Amino acid sequence: MSTTDTSKIPNSLEEHWMPFTANRDFKENPRLITGAKGVYLQNHQGKTMIDASSGLFCNPLGHGRKEITNAVTRQLEQLDYVQPFQQGFGGSFELARRISKHTPGNLNRIFYTICGSTAVETAIKIVIAYHKSKGQGQRFRFVGRERAYHGMNIGATSVGGMVNNVKTFASVLMPGVVHMRHTHLPDHKFVKGQPTTGVEMAEDLERICMNFGSENIAACIVEPVAGSTGTLVPPKGYLKRLREICDKHGIILIFDEVITGWGRMGSAFASQEFGVTPDVMTMAKATTNGVVPMGVVAVKEEIYDSVMEASPKGAVELFHGYTYSGIPVAVAAALAVQDIFEKEDIFKRSKEMSPYFLDGLFSLKDLDAVDNIRGYGMMGGIDMKLKEKPGRAGYECFKACYEAGINFKATGDCLIIAPPFVCEKKHIDEIITKLRQGITNYNKSI
Repeated sequence: MSTTDTSKIPNSLEEHWMPFTANRDFKENPRLITGAKGVYLQNHQGKTMIDASSGLFCNPLGHGRKEITNAVTRQLEQLDYVQPFQQGFGGSFELARRISKHTPGNLNRIFYTICGSTAVETAIKIVIAYHKSKGQGQRFRFVGRERAYHGMNIGATSVGGMVNNVKTFASVLMPGVVHMRHTHLPDHKFVKGQPTTGVEMAEDLERICMNFGSENIAACIVEPVAGSTGTLVPPKGYLKRLREICDKHGIILIFDEVITGWGRMGSAFASQEFGVTPDVMTMAKATTNGVVPMGVVAVKEEIYDSVMEASPKGAVELFHGYTYSGIPVAVAAALAVQDIFEKEDIFKRSKEMSPYFLDGLFSLKDLDAVDNIRGYGMMGGIDMKLKEKPGRAGYECFKACYEAGINFKATGDCLIIAPPFVCEKKHIDEIITKLRQGITNYNKSI
């Protein structure tokens, strides 16, 4: 048995090819997390840091929740794995019922995947299957949006609009994908909540319908609030207008709620917060509080029924799934999370903490290095002023803040702040204080 303490710096860093990481820079000065409890992390140098991004939006309940650990342990002792094809176990059906209690409208048919990327991939396939079941197999086009992130599988990358992701793999992406413009306009400077301008950007979808033929468009997919690109909050009326255009042309509206789902915006889902119900919705991340990978696709009952009825009884209706779709250990974690959501009234807690958080975040607008701030619910973005080339300022500021004792996600030149919902006001104060210190230290170094 190995006695190696892998929580510290291992003997070699070379073999591990890290995702979305400047590998060479990291390996010269590694940042290794060795422990986590509540809203705090500990690194290999023994330093304690506050977690200002809820892991990667995954840990809204904080770290080290015993309820989840115990549930996972019990499940592993009873049933560690069951193949999800042509058989199942009771927990996955119970979880689907629990999830559907929170989803909007009649999005009460639940398909399990492995993560957010595979949830989007699944949503794409379900949409295609649905249109074929309705005799509309010519609907093959998907409409995405600039600056969108939907995951890194081929389908998810295709409908996404993050430039580096798309251009790197352009030769293998799905055909027939068209992108709307993003909604972040020049006058959206230091806007708290929804911008009052920009609803007309939704008309891009109508224009695409005219140019490519609405009868050929399968679905439009958007994040209600674009997360990974830096918290782009939808203009007032924008999502409603997309809904109207989709209804007019028979287009499926997909909301990617992998980040915004499970309370990040103050309601269970952003669709409820903004009063717009999609036809298909994806979720992941907070579903298990980041403990076990899991993705979920929720679809309207009529979509499910149409796909079912298009195949004879006894036949496989949808040729899609994953080895780890709804596996017992992931389900156990997700059920424990549902219990905590309800017991601690987590969504209400998120909504009530949001004004205090946003006020703190916007208090940083006086810093010279800050170009813009925006936010909604328990998520905000801080744009840093450009340095040398895109992405440099964000990365260097991230490292300065890490040294100041705060950890978060940075994308390009944007610092994305998304605290756990279990934060108290003192934790928000600490986040803002350390952000100010880190950004100030970064600015002094340039």
